This record gives sequence, structure tokens and C-alpha cells, in this order.
Amino acid sequence: MTSSADRDRRTGISLSVAAYLAWGAFPLYFKALTATPLEVLANRVVWSALFLALVLAARGRMRRLWASVSSRRVVLGSALSAGLLALNWFVYIWAVAQRRVVDASLGYFITPLFSVLVGVLLLGESLRAGQRLAIATAAAGVAWLTFHFGQLPWVGLALAVTFGSYGALRKTGALGALEGLMLEQVIMLPLAAGFLAWLAWRGESTLFGGLSFGGAPAQSALLALSGPLSSIPLLLFAAGARRIPLSLVGVLQYISPSLQLLLGVLVWHEPFTPARLLGYALIWLALLIYSLEGAWTARLRRREARKDELSLGATGR
Repeated sequence: MTSSADRDRRTGISLSVAAYLAWGAFPLYFKALTATPLEVLANRVVWSALFLALVLAARGRMRRLWASVSSRRVVLGSALSAGLLALNWFVYIWAVAQRRVVDASLGYFITPLFSVLVGVLLLGESLRAGQRLAIATAAAGVAWLTFHFGQLPWVGLALAVTFGSYGALRKTGALGALEGLMLEQVIMLPLAAGFLAWLAWRGESTLFGGLSFGGAPAQSALLALSGPLSSIPLLLFAAGARRIPLSLVGVLQYISPSLQLLLGVLVWHEPFTPARLLGYALIWLALLIYSLEGAWTARLRRREARKDELSLGATGR
């Protein structure tokens, strides 16, 4: 008979994989939109705020959110993380629209390594030898791509920097995942709603144009779906990550950029030359070093913990 822990682990893996598959398939959704990247971003903020408000109200957690607004530190921190999230979302939407899905996938491949650097620079964490080797290998890959193409792979770097920095802020934030994301949407809501109203006043709104007679209702529906599509993977991830070790979460997170890379190359036939493959291969090698080093370190810590437990048990007798 399967134990409760095994069932919980399988559930966690299933939920996490579902979240990463959804994030990896995002380019399919953004490719289907005809709105400009800025209008897509504004819709994403408005509909995400509405969807999250419904979820929090259903869970009876709105009071906790509004209580946090009285803290100036929480609001300022959320405003900074909201700006990083908005920039990350915009760059990603723009990259998909400009047929640069492969470049976008690079950003999410190197995000874990950039997060390690953020931990060192902002949180005072120390680097282990394996982590230093992984970061140096990834830097060699970025340097090769820069040398070969004559410019920094800025799309990937922008996504990695914004999302890695956003993750560090959320890690040190006082709010939970849902409440924090909701407050960020509330902070961005006036600008997003104002921009959509301005587009409607000018007669240039894809959202309201689709709702009018003779418009394209499918586009309006797709834009409205941006709220659930942005929030549901987060709910799946939050539920899954609680049930499985962080080391396994670290391995599963590469599902998203791998799927994006395959979509870019196989579906939209974006260029992926041998020279670019070499740069990516160095980054994949860095991720392999990073993952193996993390797994080995976790194993050593578990072994030391068992030794400590045995020592305490012997002392107790």
C-alpha cells in the first residue's frame, strides 16, 4: 500500500510539472494575441488582479492583505517587486511577438544561477566551489554568445536579472505568494487600467474593440484569460513546491525554458546555429554542475544530520 508521504510526493511532482508545462507553453498563448505588448501587459495586470481578488476572497484571506497595506515597508517593497515583475512580463511578451522565443528561453535557463549571485550580493550568502564553477561556466557561455553575435544576449539577461531580483525580493518579503502577487497587481492596477481606458477612448483598444459589433470577440476573450493563465500556474507551483524537496523543484524548473526552446526552434523555426548551440551547451553544462553540486551537498547534509541524531540517541541512553 502506498504511504501518505509517497502520495504527497507524487501529487507535488504532478502539480509542479503542470505549472512548469503551463509556463513553458506561454508562447503559444502570446503568439495568438494581436494586441501590442504594452496592451497585453496592461490586460494581464487588470485580469490577474481581478482573478486573484476572487481567489483570496474565496479563501477568506483579503483581510490579511489589507492589513499589510498599513506597513510602509511592505508597500515600498511590493512597489519595487511590482516594477521588476512588470518589466519581466513586458520583455517576455515583446520577445515572443518579435520571434525571439529562443532568446527568452535563455533567460530562464540562467535565472537559477543569477539567483545564486543575488543571494551573494544582496543576502550575504557564500558561494561553494561547485557554485563558483557553475557560474563561471555560464559566464563563458554568455561571453561566447556576445562574441559571436557582437552584442550581449540582452533579452535573456534582462529576463534573468528581473526575475532573479524579483525572486530575491519575494523571498525576503513579509507576504505570502498569493497576497504578495495581489498587492503587486493592485499597485500596478491604476496605470494598467488607465492605459486601457486611454486606448478605448482613442478607439485603439483590442479588448473593447472585440466587444463591439463587428470586432474580434476571440481576442477579447483571450485577453481576459490572461488573468487566470497568469495566476493558475502560480497556484499549482505553490501547492506542489510544498510537497517536494527544493532540490527536485530545482530540476523540474528547467521544463519551462526547454519547452520554450523547442517551440522556438521546431514550431517557429527561429535560428539556432551551431555557434549558438555551443553557447547554450556551456550554459547547460553550468546548470548540470549546479544541479549535481546541489544534490551532493544536500546528501552530505542529510548524512551529517543522521549522524547527529545517532549521536544524540546514544548520549540519551
